[in-house]
Amino acid sequence: MTTLTSGPSMRRRPGGSPRARHAARPAAPPVRNGALAVLRAVGVGLTTGLVLLVAGLAVVLVALPKATGSVPLSVLTQSMEPTLPPGTLVVVRPVAPEDVRIGDVVTYQLESGRPEVVTHRVVAIRSSSDGTRQFVFRGDANDAVDAEPVIPAQIRGALWYSLPWLGTVNQVVNGSRPWLLPLLAGLLLAYGAVMIVTGTVSTMRRRHRRARRRERGVDHTRRRPQQQVGTASHVG
Repeated sequence: MTTLTSGPSMRRRPGGSPRARHAARPAAPPVRNGALAVLRAVGVGLTTGLVLLVAGLAVVLVALPKATGSVPLSVLTQSMEPTLPPGTLVVVRPVAPEDVRIGDVVTYQLESGRPEVVTHRVVAIRSSSDGTRQFVFRGDANDAVDAEPVIPAQIRGALWYSLPWLGTVNQVVNGSRPWLLPLLAGLLLAYGAVMIVTGTVSTMRRRHRRARRRERGVDHTRRRPQQQVGTASHVG
């Protein structure tokens, strides 16, 4: 009995059908590239969040007050607790003295023309014999009213809005280091732009490599000679 076989890439299992000599294995996933992509995405997300935070602070502390003629101030004492605790940012906008009402929170100068100011609540309004109005103030946490009544020339403005914990930031931005916020915003924007550009370039390179691998796979399949399945015949 003679057995004839053909097909160099096929071999017979004992008592079974022929099988391929080499089995293809799936390529391992690019773990390193995936981890780098995740880290890059996290970095871009954090940078975007910081940029938005700085932009929001710039609007609240600089842009909005300047656009409306308001003044951002920081609460330094406990006299207005619990409404305005220390460290609170208060934004005061101009108000006409005749529009001030009892219960309003108003900022006034301790002396007319001097920079020192106090932000307290109006508890009484008096009118003198000549028609001049005087305002009596008291801090929410104080038992006694302020020492001297306030005349209209001392009024700086009424409370527009307040934000807790941002008074310290306001002291830095609008006080000792007014250049800090624009510098920080510029650095964050530059860093975010670099992260976005590098991420885009990396994505394009990965797509190009995948396309080249697919093209090589197609060419290899086209050029591969067609192999015949092994057959067996018995003579005898």
